[in-house]
Amino acid sequence: MTLYFPNMAEPAGRTLGDEETAALERVIRSGMLSSVWGTEARALEREVGELYGSRHAIACSSGTAALHLSVVAAAPDPGDEIITTPITDFGTVAPILAQNAVPVFADVDPSDGNLDPDAVAALIGPRTRAIMAVHLFGAPARAGKLRALADEHGLILIEDCAQAWLTELPTGRYAGTAGHVGTLSLQQWKHITCGDGGLTITGDDELARRMRLFADKGWDRAAGRSHESLGLNYRMTELQAAVARAQLAKLPGVVAARRRTAGELIEALRGHEGIVPPRPDGHAWWLFPLVLPGGGAPELAAHLSAAGIPARAGYLKEPLNKAPLWGGPIYGTSHYPLDGYRPAACPEAERLVGDTLLIIDWNEHYTSEHVAAIAEAIGSHPQSRSRIRH
Repeated sequence: MTLYFPNMAEPAGRTLGDEETAALERVIRSGMLSSVWGTEARALEREVGELYGSRHAIACSSGTAALHLSVVAAAPDPGDEIITTPITDFGTVAPILAQNAVPVFADVDPSDGNLDPDAVAALIGPRTRAIMAVHLFGAPARAGKLRALADEHGLILIEDCAQAWLTELPTGRYAGTAGHVGTLSLQQWKHITCGDGGLTITGDDELARRMRLFADKGWDRAAGRSHESLGLNYRMTELQAAVARAQLAKLPGVVAARRRTAGELIEALRGHEGIVPPRPDGHAWWLFPLVLPGGGAPELAAHLSAAGIPARAGYLKEPLNKAPLWGGPIYGTSHYPLDGYRPAACPEAERLVGDTLLIIDWNEHYTSEHVAAIAEAIGSHPQSRSRIRH
């Protein structure tokens, strides 16, 4: 009988339970479901701010909304550039376009897919306004080096931590605290969830002010019905916030469980040539990525899938610098702000997605039995003797 792997689309793969049900009932019985007048979203902001040691946390409707708020905080002029990674969800890039700014894709470190600071440095120019780093799969990006670059050139550093709840930086602080703004996601597939939801964190009063205004239609509630600036409705509901608060209490246990079994798999793969497991330091294990420097990830992923292991190659169909949208209109029939724009090649990212990156779904409910099944399936690959030697 094939071992069952729980996943985050069903109860067996989530930590949703009585606490979340009670939180929902509390809000519904209160009669106030809007965070403008309710208490849950503000309490969530306080709790996340305390967890991350951040002066400000701003709750919003999704992780993509949080990234949009972070771009608003950076305040690019139309046509300004924001440097980011081509290996990420489109939610990282869409807010850049939404603010009429231009995404500039920098290549990545082939060992983990995170931004290469040297590649970023080579792309900084007179129109660069910000750097947006992604802590991919829960692995810490080189946030210290990227912050040094940002400070040297007068840029804003944004950290996309959607996949990186409680990821630890070499400083001992959490990912999201090295930059000027960090963003978090509560979407269905993340470490903790309320279906959709997000937060931004910052220690900067002015950046926090810009983000809070934009999330509420530019409305300074203290000034009456007066709109100070352009904004959208990105408010989180009290229902989302209440569930998120219950989930937040479970977050340390979720990450600890994922780290335990990930460490077991790293040990099981130790000594295998041709396959590079992730560096465990600080990792939060949203997924478990493997790199095969010699290539062949699609074949190994197919072998694992056939054995019942939830694995796939590449993570994306193509890196975002190769996405079809760059040749089409952005607004109506207009290509603005991308007139004449073609993203540059990112050879390391393209090779990872096309041939060398394999990801295995990870879950806090995995056991040592799941780890053993994965390790056995990797070792039984028909070409394992040439690629993976014991």
